[in-house]
Amino acid sequence: MTVKQGERLDDLLGRPGKIIQSDDVFSFSLDAVLLAEFVWVPIQKGNLVDLCAGTGAIPLFLSYRTKGSVTGVEIQPKLVDMANRSIAVNKLGERLRVVEGDVKEAATVLGHARYDVVTCNPPYFLANETSLRNQKEHHTIARHEVLCTLEDCIRSASQLVKPGGKVAFVHRPERLLDILTLMRAYRIEPKRMQLVYPKAGRDANTLLIEGSKDGKAGLTILPPFIVYEEDDTYTKAMRDILDA
Repeated sequence: MTVKQGERLDDLLGRPGKIIQSDDVFSFSLDAVLLAEFVWVPIQKGNLVDLCAGTGAIPLFLSYRTKGSVTGVEIQPKLVDMANRSIAVNKLGERLRVVEGDVKEAATVLGHARYDVVTCNPPYFLANETSLRNQKEHHTIARHEVLCTLEDCIRSASQLVKPGGKVAFVHRPERLLDILTLMRAYRIEPKRMQLVYPKAGRDANTLLIEGSKDGKAGLTILPPFIVYEEDDTYTKAMRDILDA
């Protein structure tokens, strides 16, 4: 059965594909779209890993930018099942898969230093931020560092990626210093960064950052990315991504 009770088949924003989602689990957001567009990818071939893959949105979006193979790692069995059924719906089983596993053990299972690119949309909130906790377990695991921390994600990415390979994260701007410190601690040199703003004149609410394993020092700050116009329509920059 492609879609089970309580699930729905949603559009992939701006792409012809579909994704299985449910109100019972955390649905993908623009963060997944932005990260999949931001990260450098090999166009014709290569091996990529997406950590904290959820229902497989980032692997699906990456499939439109690369002909390489993408493996997602997700700890929640329900989400793994949904992701792989979405992959089947889109007839991408030859290039995409999502495996059940703990981010902390990903390199042990998938292999050390074998991948050209690692992406990750990790839990944003600390485990002790109880005021922000969602009542649903699937949402809590996706949003809070209860099963893996930012350091776990960065350590695992460093173990998986080849020397010279790319690692990219989407996170919140208030964690920038933590991210930079941990990336360098695990030999991922920050190379490109972009702040995302919901509207012009607002505070940034999203951070995109990419590093290179054992790369040389030198960080490029890209121009600000603004998602919405004042009338709540997408900006041209956002429309260009969705219409690509």
